[in-house]
Amino acid sequence: MTTTTSTTATTEAALPSPDELGVVLTDAPIVPTAPGVPLASLVRLALRRNPRRAHLLVSTVLAKHVPTVPAVALLAGEALGARVADVLDGGARLDAGAAARLRAVLDRQQATDTATDAGDGSDALHRAATTLRTDLAAVRPTLPDVLVLGFAETATALGATVAEALGAGYLHSTRHDPPGATPAAGFDEAHSHATAHRLLPAEDDWLPADGTVVLVDDELSTGATARATIRALHAVAPQRQWVVAALVDLRSDADVAATEALATELGAPVAVVALGRGRVSLPDGLTDTAAELVASAAAPLTTTTPDSTTSPDGTTSPDGTTALDSGPTADGRPAPGPARASRPDAVTVVAAPPTVVDRTGTPAARVRTPRTDVEGIAADLARVLTDTSGRVPDRVLVLGTEEHMATPLAVADALRRRTTADVRSSTSTRSPVAVFDAPTWPIRSGIRHRSHDVTVDGPGERYAYNVHGFDAVVVVPEPGTERATLEGPGGLLDVLATVMPRVLLVDSALESASAAASSPRPLTGPSFGSYEPDEVTWLLQDLADAALEADTADRERAIQLEGANYAESLPVEYVPSESYEELYREALARSADRIAEAVGIVTDLVLRDRPDAVLVSLARAGTPVGILMRRWAEQQRGIRLQHYTASIVRGVGIDETALRWLAAHHDATQVVFVDGWTGKGAITRELTDALDRFAASDGVRFGDGLAVLADPAGCTPLHGTRDDYLVPSACLNSTVSGLVSRTVFNRAWTPAGTLHGAKQYRELGPRDHSRSFVATIADRFSAVRPRVDAAVAADGGPASRAVDWRGMRTVEAIGAEYGITDLHLVKPGVGETTRVLLRRVPWQVLVRDPEDVDIAHVVALARERGVPVVTRPELSYSCVGLIHPLGSRVSDTGTADGTTGSVA
Repeated sequence: MTTTTSTTATTEAALPSPDELGVVLTDAPIVPTAPGVPLASLVRLALRRNPRRAHLLVSTVLAKHVPTVPAVALLAGEALGARVADVLDGGARLDAGAAARLRAVLDRQQATDTATDAGDGSDALHRAATTLRTDLAAVRPTLPDVLVLGFAETATALGATVAEALGAGYLHSTRHDPPGATPAAGFDEAHSHATAHRLLPAEDDWLPADGTVVLVDDELSTGATARATIRALHAVAPQRQWVVAALVDLRSDADVAATEALATELGAPVAVVALGRGRVSLPDGLTDTAAELVASAAAPLTTTTPDSTTSPDGTTSPDGTTALDSGPTADGRPAPGPARASRPDAVTVVAAPPTVVDRTGTPAARVRTPRTDVEGIAADLARVLTDTSGRVPDRVLVLGTEEHMATPLAVADALRRRTTADVRSSTSTRSPVAVFDAPTWPIRSGIRHRSHDVTVDGPGERYAYNVHGFDAVVVVPEPGTERATLEGPGGLLDVLATVMPRVLLVDSALESASAAASSPRPLTGPSFGSYEPDEVTWLLQDLADAALEADTADRERAIQLEGANYAESLPVEYVPSESYEELYREALARSADRIAEAVGIVTDLVLRDRPDAVLVSLARAGTPVGILMRRWAEQQRGIRLQHYTASIVRGVGIDETALRWLAAHHDATQVVFVDGWTGKGAITRELTDALDRFAASDGVRFGDGLAVLADPAGCTPLHGTRDDYLVPSACLNSTVSGLVSRTVFNRAWTPAGTLHGAKQYRELGPRDHSRSFVATIADRFSAVRPRVDAAVAADGGPASRAVDWRGMRTVEAIGAEYGITDLHLVKPGVGETTRVLLRRVPWQVLVRDPEDVDIAHVVALARERGVPVVTRPELSYSCVGLIHPLGSRVSDTGTADGTTGSVA
């Protein structure tokens, strides 16, 4: 039998609000050194069906009981992590300005949740939350010696996000009871509906000695659980410092004093931080009042049972369940359509790679890495959810289960970035919350289902709230969950199928935290790179711990004389001087319109043939160009494109693991490769050869078209211009490319079957221009659009864009003139010459006009390094960089001093 909530005007009119019950939230006075946000922006009052405590503060930012825009939950964790970091190092990340922006995001969330049509508001909320999170992440510390401990079941994702923000190790408590598990520690949460917590770390040295441990919970009511945990763990391994972090701190003066007394007792400080502080005042007799209200006015929960085939309205379905009507749902939104009875074929299963869970511990070195292939799962879900006409459901819920919150939240955010759907995230729970069908109460509807996990307290009822009114639900259970435990009468999938038009199940095996990742796990900001996650997905692995930088001269000798590939090591990252950065700023101001026009032209040429193109930029020079093309398509043409960035290495080819990932999740015929500019066309040929090899080995054919802003080499028809001019991003290295190094192909660090790698230079954050460069160009899109429209309309087709390889002919002539037999040492064009000066051992720089403002930075760099600048007015390029030839790579035809023109 199916039962569900009912809505009547009489019940709603008679239902008192939380305020009318006399429950009052009072904010604490503002502390200038730790500004926060109002409690009402973070929590709402609900009533429990639990005799231990009548009330429950439901978090509006936790993605637990209430479906939440994923970016908001991720922002809350980032902000709390920033507050912890400020305590640990005396910083001011979450200052008054950041706190004000956080409050504005939460105010926007309240407005969105009460809107009749939340679609556009949800999109704006996602962008605002993501931007603030990225800004806060720009000043993240890296604290590998700190341990973050999250409390199950509500704070497991919150703790993971705090650990990521700190770059610290992570472990959360659990009520799971896996076979053979021996708890390292345990404690009770006295007020909870399920009191027992256990710690099941996989490693013996999980608890640092004389270090810092951060406890994370969603709410501090009294702080008793945190104090008991600290006392128990301090007895195992005394710590130098303890920090307790929560979204809201509601402790009384006596509770605060108890925490201070504990610090004195242990001889170690215990700091408490929160995003909101204050008190909750409860009237006398609330327990009795709440019990009476729940008994008289709480709406029933939807469930399915095996003992009856009769619905509440007397109708019967042939399989013992009842389809709901299509009237208004309990959360006030129109129902998406008739729901259906649960059937074995009613659930679409999406297979996912193995997933790691945090209950056995995640080391600091991996805490900023996804626990599974989040981006691949989201790409597959987006494909399954999209119908034949290209439409996706309006509202999608990604539902985790109990403690399994972090990965479902990450999947929800990735799905939100890939579709136009209003995606929300929440999880099932043990909490028995009363459902009141009125806008003044946060829990408007709910379902009840049987448990499926093996836990220390045995089987029982579980719940999920406010799930009604979505067009589809994506269930992401604990990895390793048997589907059969979710099915059948009273099972989670069975109940969801009665209230949802579509149910999808992500099926993933459990992977050991200590094992090497069994599949690629693409990266996004702000965990990797300084771009917002919407802008680009990095098909790379993070080599943060690898010692790869080498002296420039040593690298050059290894490359030229020892046969090493240039991608086996990294040059020491150039830190530009203030005067050099001023040249960059001048170049950007001067050329913003020209760059914007080229972006528009090349993007529209791509869209003309592939309106559903998948952009794959060549890291790292191509990365900002791919971002700009994606923005042009969305802002000027209303088309949302997916953008990835992948590694290509001369002599190796494009990363075949990345190609396999792309082929698994996208139509290879829609992939368009993107770079910033062409030099002599070597990378264009490398790309073509690599894709031919891949087609032969894997049977998948990618098109070898390369879209670039500038094609002075004449080697691709997809270009914005063929002029050799300065693309300002060529002036800088990582500080205009997401703070990411050039890519690495080194089998010691990138074994076969894994993605190529790169490093992030977080220490260069104060000098980062990556996002401002993109914003400056994108701000000119509307102004240049008429010129772009005219240029594309006047385009003469393939004949006008024919490939002629003019760049290679020029290089061959220069090589012959200078006696250079290895043409890889000749780098034509502004961008390539800049790279020679920043990464290699330069020999000479040939310039057409040393007074040309487009090469002012080249001349400045050359003089800074003592490199001769030779004027060659007849050059077809603005400039050409010559790498210093070592050994026998120069013939006898060059002049004694290596110059054949006038030295500027």
